[in-house]
Amino acid sequence: MTALDAITARKPKRADALRNYDALVAAARAAFAEQGSGASLEDIARRAGVGIGTLYRNFPTRADLAEAVYVEEVLQLAQAAERITGEDPWTALVHWLDRFVEYIGTKNVLLDGLNRESETFQACRATMYGAGEPVLRRAQDVGLARSDVTISDVVRYMAAVAGAGAEDAAQRERLISMAIESFRAR
Repeated sequence: MTALDAITARKPKRADALRNYDALVAAARAAFAEQGSGASLEDIARRAGVGIGTLYRNFPTRADLAEAVYVEEVLQLAQAAERITGEDPWTALVHWLDRFVEYIGTKNVLLDGLNRESETFQACRATMYGAGEPVLRRAQDVGLARSDVTISDVVRYMAAVAGAGAEDAAQRERLISMAIESFRAR
C-alpha cells in the first residue's frame, strides 16, 4: 500500500461521515485559496457546516487537513488524465496541462503546510507523473508533441510559468499558452 492509498483509505465509509469529510476538504480548499495555509480551522468547520470536533476527528492536525486537500487535488489531476484518453492527442495534452495549471495554484497555497520529503508527497508526485506521462507520450507518438521532452520537463516548466508573476490574468493566460505551444512538435 502506498502513502497515497493510506490517505485515501482514511476516508470514512459511512455516507454521512464521508459527506462531512468531503465538505471539510472542499471548505479547506476554498479557505486555503483565499487565506493561505494558515486559514482558521474554525472557519473551515463552519464553511463545511460541521462542528470543530468533526474537523478534528477527521483531521487531528492542520497538516493532516492540508495533506488531504493536496491528495484530493492530485487524484483529480489523475482522473482528468483518464477522462481525456479518447480526445485527439494534442487536445488531450492541452486539457491535461490546463488542469495541471489549476493544480499548481492549489499546490502553491498548500506548500507551507506540506512536508515535501514525506512519503505522501512523493506518492503524489509519482501519481501525477504517472497520469501525465501517457498523455504526453500519446501526443509524441503521433508527432504532435516534441519528442525531446519528458513529463518531468513538462511539469517543471509549466509549474515555473504558472508560478511566475504576471501583470494581470490576460498576461498569465498568454504565458501559459506560450508555454504549452513550446511543447508542440515543429
